[in-house]
Amino acid sequence: MRHLNDTSAEATTSRRPSRRTLLKAIGGTAALAAAPVLAAGAAGAAGAAEGGPYDVIVIGAGFAGITATRELRARGKRVLLLEARGRVGGRTYVDTFGGHQVEMGGTWVETTQPHIAAELMRYDIALTEEHPVDRVLLPTPSGPKEFTPEDAFNRTGAVLEKLFDGSRQYFERPFEPLYRSDLLQSLDRLSLRDRLNQLGLTAEEELLVNGQTAIYSGGSSKQGALTMLSHWWSLAGWSNQGWADTQRWRMTNGTSGLLDAMLAEAKPVLRLNSPVASVTDTGSLVYVTLKSGVRYSATRAVVAVPVNVWPTIKFSPSLPAAHTTAGAQGIAVPNAYKMFIHAKAGAGKFSAQGAEGGSPIPMLMPFKETSQGLLYVAFSTDPTLDPADKAQVASAVRRLGAELDIIEVRAHDWGRDPYARGGWAFRKPGQLTSLYPSIHNTSGRVAFASGDVANGWSGFLDGAVESGLRAARQTLGLE
Repeated sequence: MRHLNDTSAEATTSRRPSRRTLLKAIGGTAALAAAPVLAAGAAGAAGAAEGGPYDVIVIGAGFAGITATRELRARGKRVLLLEARGRVGGRTYVDTFGGHQVEMGGTWVETTQPHIAAELMRYDIALTEEHPVDRVLLPTPSGPKEFTPEDAFNRTGAVLEKLFDGSRQYFERPFEPLYRSDLLQSLDRLSLRDRLNQLGLTAEEELLVNGQTAIYSGGSSKQGALTMLSHWWSLAGWSNQGWADTQRWRMTNGTSGLLDAMLAEAKPVLRLNSPVASVTDTGSLVYVTLKSGVRYSATRAVVAVPVNVWPTIKFSPSLPAAHTTAGAQGIAVPNAYKMFIHAKAGAGKFSAQGAEGGSPIPMLMPFKETSQGLLYVAFSTDPTLDPADKAQVASAVRRLGAELDIIEVRAHDWGRDPYARGGWAFRKPGQLTSLYPSIHNTSGRVAFASGDVANGWSGFLDGAVESGLRAARQTLGLE
């Protein structure tokens, strides 16, 4: 979700980050990211297509799975890539709405995120800056109030700095989240609600941020860990500007353009519409059985589906304790809608943030002008919201302090998506110190890749790429 206090300059600027910027960002990436790709000749590809044998089966064709696949193919491995859906991308996909390309899942990137920055440079991916806003609607004790973008940015930033005070110490090395485990043991037990209560904020101050803490957590600030949001803040440079910049840029040609480039380089055997029922590790081979009954075998496997999906697959032997716990508890927020609202012109380029419990749509911002008006992008974690009901959506926006004459709404319910079972990743209290680092371990011949459990940008595209690189290294015996 793009932050409502972003005061970016001219929007719709299409550009590619400078090589100098990206090279600086890439310095911390894994060596495998630059590994040379071995040519996949027609004979080799045809042989794999006939059923194998395969060296590795990768389950899940999102960013994590495709990254792992490419790295394994670069080392000459015969890879079968299985995807449950009829498309690749996992929790990212591009749609067309209101005459424009829209991202219904993961979207934003930033060139200081090292793993995704490496991919942007590798494939010469152009970026587009998000639209600036003319005004910002924020909740106050007397109801929604209009602010200038600069005033809103400064007001919310001042409270966020209080919320994350001390994070420079307990996340001293953000890409090594347990580096200061001595400080994190007690902090990781705190929910965002616990932290808000500690600060003794005025009612006006808390209203500026509790809509964010609630929606990121999945609907209630009680559900999300302080250490999750403060981890993101630390990765963004411990600053309000860095935090805003994390959702300032998107890929000009969409996430699908990058995924297509990665697949074109990897040239794996790809099977769509292939949901997996079970994974059996015999100690010498891994058997992967589809729900259709078709069975494949390989020397090793990479499970690259969301953590919330792990319990839907039967693993034999059973998963290790950390993985079983993570699957049972869930990492991604269980109720998550991303929606685009096409409205007639009139309301203008505004962004709005609601208070916790105040509106079923607590975050909304402009996306692009259309021939009929404006597209807005919005988020919800309210399971009672029906995005197909335009009157209900209009009422939710009205509670933010704005009136929209809605033409149409396009939404994706990630919580009810059987191959996601949740939206963005957001750890619960205690999960960081109880699940990490064990959650990164392999289980016999099976490795795991998911942006849900990245060391760095968990819940972002960068985290998905990071996890795919790690799973490939583990599968190759390099870590």
